[in-house]
Amino acid sequence: KKKNLIDLIKAGLNLSQAQPILTKFVLDAHGKGLRLLLIITGKGRNTEDHDIIPKRKGILKANVPNWLSMEPLSSKILQITNAHVKHGGGGAFYVYLRKKR
Repeated sequence: KKKNLIDLIKAGLNLSQAQPILTKFVLDAHGKGLRLLLIITGKGRNTEDHDIIPKRKGILKANVPNWLSMEPLSSKILQITNAHVKHGGGGAFYVYLRKKR
């Protein structure tokens, strides 16, 4: 298993479970001096939605950048970009970490 990868989809995490796990992952990686992380969120479901109350698509993809932009993580992060297609494309992010002080 790669130390700089977290796959929130394969882990089967819901929103309330994903945030503390992501926070621990980023803080641990920064503490180990890692500089680049790959966070896989998935793109969300592409299903037809005919419900009265529409379901949000890609809820992890929508929330992960917000979580990363808040403390305690934001001070550890240099940059967040969409991943290359071979690493998940629109369903994943590269997170560049600041140097450990």
